[in-house]
Amino acid sequence: MSQTAEDPARRRSPTMADVARLVGVSHQTVSRVLSGHPNVREGTRAEVLRAIEELGYRRNSSARALATRRTRTLGVVACNTTLFGPASTLAGLEEAARAEGYLVSAVSLRRLSPQGLAQALAHLGEWGVEGVVVIVPQREAVSALAALRPPFPVVTVEGGHDLEISGVSVDQALGARLVTGHLLAAGHTTVWHVAGPPDWLEAGARTAGWRAVLEEAGAPVPAPLVGDWTPLSGYRAGQELAGRVLAGPGHGGDPEVTAVFVANDQMALGVLRALREAGLAVPGRVAVAGFDDIPESEFFAPPLTTVRQDFTEVGRASIRLLLDQVEGGATGTRRVVIDPHLIVRGSTSTPV
Repeated sequence: MSQTAEDPARRRSPTMADVARLVGVSHQTVSRVLSGHPNVREGTRAEVLRAIEELGYRRNSSARALATRRTRTLGVVACNTTLFGPASTLAGLEEAARAEGYLVSAVSLRRLSPQGLAQALAHLGEWGVEGVVVIVPQREAVSALAALRPPFPVVTVEGGHDLEISGVSVDQALGARLVTGHLLAAGHTTVWHVAGPPDWLEAGARTAGWRAVLEEAGAPVPAPLVGDWTPLSGYRAGQELAGRVLAGPGHGGDPEVTAVFVANDQMALGVLRALREAGLAVPGRVAVAGFDDIPESEFFAPPLTTVRQDFTEVGRASIRLLLDQVEGGATGTRRVVIDPHLIVRGSTSTPV
């Protein structure tokens, strides 16, 4: 099966017809080998694969899409992918899609406004995606998505359960319950909270879980401090908490600050610095816990107790739900909720 230097197949990109001609089989036989069809003799399959390797043939995805009306491309609309959660979710989706033989075309927006979401879906539609996963972290985006009717299947991630759209979410409230319960079990009389932005669904769920555990335990419920997910906002919240500690127990009628649950690890990093600068030992004077288990959290000083989300499983479950619609024609609304896990490290302990 050797080619001469004058063979036309060497002067252009080889085609499926070149492979078929070299082996002496039909175009259809080569197509069956490429698609993994079982009705091909093993000897023929081996010859076709050798010819493909020799010629350097590569399948033309554009031509295949025209012939099959399938692009094997899925879309993702994401927001704030500089943050750990959205970035990790996007990575999990891309990995899961590749495992299923699909490419991912992603549109990342700074903010999921109704107009931006509509434009992102229209853009992906123009590129011929077969379905879209929308990472929906904010309430406004949920409302906007409910009003749209894209011409392809859609699955949400962290979009709550108010939409008639299939979706996958991590049980954020459960994660907050786990970490708050852990701190109460360590002997703290209550747990303060540095919350995420009010318009984020995940922030609201984490606050709700924290509050529920305190109320169930009959513990005081301090007013949450609010951040914006950044270390700087955590640092400012930490300065306020440090001031309360240094002012003495029960200052202003508030419960004493001995434990803090911070809604993400980046803000927790800022809280830790503020407490350290104020001369307050962690965990000896104030215990601190975060949420997300970013890769750096075990290297904080001290290593951070936090809540781990399984973004790989979020990706797999989301792509599975989407392909059930794309390939299987599934209808109806399905929900997948993934449990988080508490990771206990050195930043929490029994109060002194």
